[in-house]
Amino acid sequence: MLKKLAIGLVIALTAVMAQAEEYKAGVNYEVIAMPVPTADKTKVEVVEAFGYLCPHCARFEPMLHSWTNQLPADVNFARVPVVFSRSWEPLARAYYSSELLNDLDKTHQATFTALHNERRRFNSLEDLADFYAELGVDKDKFIKMNQSFAVNMRMNQGASKLKGYGIQSVPTLIVNGKYRVTADKAGGHAGMLKVAEYLIEQEKLAQ
Repeated sequence: MLKKLAIGLVIALTAVMAQAEEYKAGVNYEVIAMPVPTADKTKVEVVEAFGYLCPHCARFEPMLHSWTNQLPADVNFARVPVVFSRSWEPLARAYYSSELLNDLDKTHQATFTALHNERRRFNSLEDLADFYAELGVDKDKFIKMNQSFAVNMRMNQGASKLKGYGIQSVPTLIVNGKYRVTADKAGGHAGMLKVAEYLIEQEKLAQ
């Protein structure tokens, strides 16, 4: 009986140790050499670097949306649109414009759907403004915001953060400005969320 109990404890301990070592730096996620400051030091921050033109981001979005809705109050979530080339910039500006107008609930998923499911293309600001107007966004306010100092500032701040994060592909999750999580290292999109959850808990323990 004692022998069986001892064996059981060893197996349980081994399982706990294996779980604790399941995610490793350099294997399942990367450590950012110079951490990027977060907006609120009292909370753990998770940032998604994404691009509307990225099909992987489009597939990840529904899963990510469900996950973010279940995050506890002590975790902040934000997005930063990536500009890999000139063609990505108008959609990044559209994201920030919608964010500043508090219209992301109308436009964010709809933009992915339009680009990747409906194969729509937006060749000008007017095209984007017309599309967002269809979604219930005030067209004139959107155009004015899109060309505003506030959006220019968000674009510059975003570019600075992305450089600090060392973003090379999207979607990428950044946990507390310290860790970079990609599908390649985490084993897919679901894996990204699991690794992020692990890192969130690690950061909470370190606070």
